[in-house]
Amino acid sequence: MQLIKVAAAAVNQTPLAWDQNQANIRRAISLARAQDVTLLCLPELCTSGYGCEDSFHSRGVIEQAWRVLTEVAPASAGMIVTLGLPIVHRAAVYNAAALLVDGKIAGLVAKRFLAGDGIHYEPRWFRAWPEGKTADWRHDGARYRLGDLMFEVGGLRIGFEICEDAWVPNRPGGRLAGQGADFILNLSASHFAFGRHEHRRRLVIEASRAFGTTYIYANLLGNESGRVIYGGDTLIASCGTLLAAGPRFGFESAYVSSCVVDVDATRLYHARTASFQPTVEDPPGSVVEVAAEFARARVELGASAVRDPAWARERDWKFEEFTRAEGLALYDYLRKSRLRGFVISLSGGADSAACACLVYYAIALAVRERGLAPVCTALGYDPKAITSLPALMRRLLTCVYQATRNSSETTRAAAEAVATAVGADYLELDVDALVEGYTSMVSAALRRPLTWERDDIALQNIQARARAPGVWMIANIRHALLLATSNRSEAAVGYATMDGDTSGSLSPIAGIDKATLREWLRWAEAEGPEGVGPIPALRTINAQQPTAELRPQEEGQTDEGDLMPYAILDAIERAAIRDKLPPRDCYRRLRASHEQLSKATLFAYIERFFKLWSRNQWKRERYAPSFHLDDENLDPKTWCRFPILSGGFRRELEELRGELGL
Repeated sequence: MQLIKVAAAAVNQTPLAWDQNQANIRRAISLARAQDVTLLCLPELCTSGYGCEDSFHSRGVIEQAWRVLTEVAPASAGMIVTLGLPIVHRAAVYNAAALLVDGKIAGLVAKRFLAGDGIHYEPRWFRAWPEGKTADWRHDGARYRLGDLMFEVGGLRIGFEICEDAWVPNRPGGRLAGQGADFILNLSASHFAFGRHEHRRRLVIEASRAFGTTYIYANLLGNESGRVIYGGDTLIASCGTLLAAGPRFGFESAYVSSCVVDVDATRLYHARTASFQPTVEDPPGSVVEVAAEFARARVELGASAVRDPAWARERDWKFEEFTRAEGLALYDYLRKSRLRGFVISLSGGADSAACACLVYYAIALAVRERGLAPVCTALGYDPKAITSLPALMRRLLTCVYQATRNSSETTRAAAEAVATAVGADYLELDVDALVEGYTSMVSAALRRPLTWERDDIALQNIQARARAPGVWMIANIRHALLLATSNRSEAAVGYATMDGDTSGSLSPIAGIDKATLREWLRWAEAEGPEGVGPIPALRTINAQQPTAELRPQEEGQTDEGDLMPYAILDAIERAAIRDKLPPRDCYRRLRASHEQLSKATLFAYIERFFKLWSRNQWKRERYAPSFHLDDENLDPKTWCRFPILSGGFRRELEELRGELGL
């Protein structure tokens, strides 16, 4: 029985933060050593950070990443450790995994398949390494083997798949299995999206079964570079059985999940598989042999207890995931930006209330895991001066209600109730005089009065814009992040005032649709995340119909009255933008599920959507950075590109109108 203790690490890295990244790597190695781990897998590009973008073309970045590797290497004494970094070979940049054995660099494997879809742009920076090719790579006077390699270390065969390598049909794992890989290490930077955890889990378990090996999957953690969230989600499986799974959405800098595997038992499992056809000899140069001796595991073989948290098994797991992903992203954004808190223009409506609650949950979840003092220290506050979560919240979150003559007592009371419930510092400003001042000034310049009949949009927008300078000023005074409060449904059709409610340096809910957000608010009112609980004050928000409150109150303005029912808007958005259907096919899809609508009404909604979508791309280009949550994101930088100027689907809409006889 050949028992080996193996581990996968999740680390919370930041692009180009060399010292902090190295400290997190060292912490992971130290945690693994404390658990008597022999083989440790760290994530993809963890030396430099995954999100360096065009900085990967900087020679200085490549050199610093190598320096981090060489500085960390001695810490692997007595262990086998792998970690990711960018390298240059023959004027091309490669995404590589370095294997450290007993304090020395044994060689490097280069990524074969690059992620170039969705939020990923790897082919812009890296080149894909060709199958079966190896090379001598010289750096700093030393020579290393580089390429499509397997390592034999002290009799253990170790192969690699780097993130995307595992998600393609002709993945390297099949060949590695044929060469008798005892372990396949997957260094990943696999982003969070709703439901992706289950896909990842199945991929790891099935790979371990199909390849007859122990599969070790490491992943990044946290809000690494501003938009993308990594959940951690480390996994170890052997021969079709999940042995270890790390925590998700944790607030520590590093986590290590370990277990003991029996290498001999894994090999026999492979041998009993009738379809297994080993390669009788290795391709020349494909295996790097490293002489090493490591102590075998001193504990009895046994699968670790692998249990998802209770929230992952509940009906509302999506709301838990949303809360925890957003919470970790907000916490990390604040910590890494080195600002002192958040400011929200709290309107008394659903969107700004959701932002306030997410900030509260971010801090409450962090305090629950790490404790009050470490969180205070991480966020730049003296832990001796803050003795409770409410005291910390009052320092961290400022909510500002800004009234005009069109604001109601209902929204003012709702804003105050939510701000009080989450422990924010609550301020009220009356900006009506500012609105009147701008209106009078422009009216005088134009030499005519401004009226709702003639100047409706302008009179609405000036109210939203008049709120921006004051709340920006408060954010500047408090050295805080101003959060914009627009959601994805509004971004799709431009139902937001540029330099008004879009003002902010971060837009945390721009990746979630309004219908889901309203459901989440009802869940947060009644249940809330496990371990923190509900915010009952949200009943004042959930009882209202969403409204911008920019027209006179007697008009009874509502968002859905201005646009269309949010459920229909979101359905059209999914069909038109996610699924790329033209207006005719959107109509056919929605006709089947919305038979209660007349042909004319459904066509009007579809026509309104396509026209507003096309003319408002410039707004989406100007939105503050948002978090990626699913495959329906509208962020033009990371997911959904569309021309600012276009034909606006005019021909397609006219053809549909003609077909319907309208």
